[in-house]
Amino acid sequence: MNLASPGNATTLVSTDNRVVVLAQAMVPPTGTMDTQHPMPMNERYLKRFPQDARVGDLIGLPVLDLSSSTLGYVQQVVRTPAGEIKFIVKYSGWWGWFGRLVAVPLEALGIEGRLLVSLDMLPSEYAAAPIWDGTEVTPLPADATVRVALARN
Repeated sequence: MNLASPGNATTLVSTDNRVVVLAQAMVPPTGTMDTQHPMPMNERYLKRFPQDARVGDLIGLPVLDLSSSTLGYVQQVVRTPAGEIKFIVKYSGWWGWFGRLVAVPLEALGIEGRLLVSLDMLPSEYAAAPIWDGTEVTPLPADATVRVALARN
């Protein structure tokens, strides 16, 4: 019987004539850090299985970067005139001191238990983001729900 091994596999023959096939799993591209095939943030958000979350439960949650450092805490969730959901995060690069409010798109965050993870916004983007002024937005009530992507760290 002739069994073909996958094209990306390495076939080894041991000294006792057993055949061992080593294959690497093919991981589908996510679009993050992929310069040849970038995927828009909204598409990545939809692939992360967004789940309903109550706004009141999100207020006060820490926002972490990908290395588990705290970037800030959620102060408010708002809707812009264009219908976008933004998390207002008190960002501070100095151990919680001298923080400023920054608007973070819903699509940039993922939830992991009682933590929010900044999946598509780097710490340098928080530092460069303009100070949130709060004009022309509608704060969402605590009993409203938003769909937050899942994250794992």
